[in-house]
Amino acid sequence: MAIHPNQKEIFVIGCGRWGTFIAWYLDKIGHTVSLYGRESSARMQALMKERKNEQLVLSDSLELTTDLRGCLTADIVVISIGAQQLAGLAEQLSSLDLRDKTIVLCMKGIEIGSGRRLSQICAEALAPANKIAVWLGPGHVQEFYRGVPNCMVIDSEDEQVKEQLVQAFSGDLIRFYYGTDLIGNEIGGAAKNVIGIAAGMLEGAGLCSLKGALMARGTREIARLIQAMGGQENTAYGLCHLGDYEATLFSPHSQNLAFGRAFIRGEQYEKLAEGYYTAKALKELSEKYQVELPICEAVYRILYENVNPDEMLQQLFHRSLKNEF
Repeated sequence: MAIHPNQKEIFVIGCGRWGTFIAWYLDKIGHTVSLYGRESSARMQALMKERKNEQLVLSDSLELTTDLRGCLTADIVVISIGAQQLAGLAEQLSSLDLRDKTIVLCMKGIEIGSGRRLSQICAEALAPANKIAVWLGPGHVQEFYRGVPNCMVIDSEDEQVKEQLVQAFSGDLIRFYYGTDLIGNEIGGAAKNVIGIAAGMLEGAGLCSLKGALMARGTREIARLIQAMGGQENTAYGLCHLGDYEATLFSPHSQNLAFGRAFIRGEQYEKLAEGYYTAKALKELSEKYQVELPICEAVYRILYENVNPDEMLQQLFHRSLKNEF
């Protein structure tokens, strides 16, 4: 393996599908990488025993650890866990007196109850002693592992951090763009999972031809929310939201799509679909910022209030007539 010209020591927290891929990718492009998982995690136990999961085989150069204190010697700490677990992890890292690190969030979600973006959660617990950034955009582990490239975004309030991370993380598989709207990229990245669930519901109901309308109208409502929250509405049309629709609304690898489809068909779905939690958080943000989110509201009501999906779709169709833009 070639040494990266800007080699870093990187500690990846989260041994799920995406976290394991990140560790595999960063090791592949020449960084010194450790992958952390809890000792009680069945996933981590399997990785430590076999050094592979259902998608990836890990090289011997990648260290596996169940000791969170390993992050203290790293240059960069990458986090990829469930969004609702982030506050607890941030408290743990704070108790370790973590300092002088760049913390990169490779996850998509909004905290239920507080409406906090993930960078806000980390900043409140770990800044200014550490710098915070996000890594967002489209892509599936299965495609990357087959050598299929994609485009993604690094964003941060610190311009120097963005520059350093784009230089350190770029490789043949991923072309990184510099984000220019942290609010918009985080909200857009989280919200696309809810639109993905809606797409799955349409599939489950035999209404795939409505996906085009879903894409157009879904992007518009998220653009309105981003603007109301102080972001740039055009960000909704970038890589973190609309640019991620193919991977979320159409790909056979999309867990949110599969969840929405299974829900409508009355089937069990065991994997994490982050959009389930984001739908509730977006409902709260909609009320806080007084922004109508009809598609997200429909998904919320179907999932949390047991509203009949057919009735909900009829309500969407019978909304008052108006100009498209």
